[in-house]
Amino acid sequence: MVTFGKQKNKDMNRIKDVLVQKGLKQIWLSKELGKSYNMVISYTTNRRQPSVEILYRIADILDVSVKDLLIDNKKQA
Repeated sequence: MVTFGKQKNKDMNRIKDVLVQKGLKQIWLSKELGKSYNMVISYTTNRRQPSVEILYRIADILDVSVKDLLIDNKKQA
């Protein structure tokens, strides 16, 4: 797991959850984004976080608010 300082990288996005809710596949999202399947897998498993620009593109593709793709940092403990 990636660490930043003394904190471990926690789940920060809900991309996979939204894909499941919409009945969409990660391979479909990779094609729509023009990114490799492995990169999308990195995003959906929170091993890597997409840039803000990519996050907005994902939100547009999935027809959701960017907020719907993020986990609220104030609700994590």
